[in-house]
This record gives sequence, C-alpha cells and structure tokens, in this order.
Amino acid sequence: MTTAPHGAYYYGTGKRKSAIARVRAYPAGNGAVIVNGKPLDEAMPWIDWQKRATAPLTAIPSVTTRFNIVAKIEGGGQSSWADALRHGIARALLAADPNLKGELRKHGFLTRDARVKESKKYGLKRARRAPQYTKR
Repeated sequence: MTTAPHGAYYYGTGKRKSAIARVRAYPAGNGAVIVNGKPLDEAMPWIDWQKRATAPLTAIPSVTTRFNIVAKIEGGGQSSWADALRHGIARALLAADPNLKGELRKHGFLTRDARVKESKKYGLKRARRAPQYTKR
C-alpha cells in the first residue's frame, strides 16, 4: 500500500500490446472508474470495451463497490486500452487483497496477453507475405 495526497491506494500496472495502464485502487470508494481524467464511459465509449475493462470488478462481487479506480493509460489503441486496464485493475486488487489471487487467476485476469504484432522480415512485403511468384 502506498500513500498519496488523497490517501492510501493500491497500485497495479497492466500491459497489452503497446498500451500501458498505471492503475490506482482507492479503498472505501463507490465503484467509480476514471481513465485519463475522464469517466470510463467517456474514455471508452463502446460498451464491450467497458465490460472488458471492468471485468475483474464484476467477476468478484465482494470488491465491486469497495474501490475507486483511477488509471492513466498511454500507447496503443482503444481495444488495447481496455485489456491493459483489466490487467492493471486485477494487479491492484491483488495488491489490496492477496486472498483474491485464486479467483483472479481462475478468470485469467493476472495473465498478461503476450501477443504483439509480428515484425516485418527482409525480402518479404510484410511479416509473412512474400512477393508474388511468376513461373514464366
């Protein structure tokens, strides 16, 4: 637990592709989620992104309204933001209560998704796309 000007909080870092989410979970909250200074529905307007981002809070009913989440996310796109936020929230909840590790692990929230864009290879047009072959 770390102290801050506004009180104590639990910290977690989430990553997905090139998106990095730095998440602070403030206890004794009302369940509000703030991303880059905006409410979640403004920062991520699509409902699917919102559900993916708050999945750790909704999967464990005992923590749904116990924390206020404040996150700063940079890099990547909107979809990566949602997954990075989910990973960061799960890590912050784990810092707050180590007893939640089994439940968070069961739902797969603590595992970082390692899939990233494959790099381009020389002699090819893209990562695997070869130039068109002409027989004659």
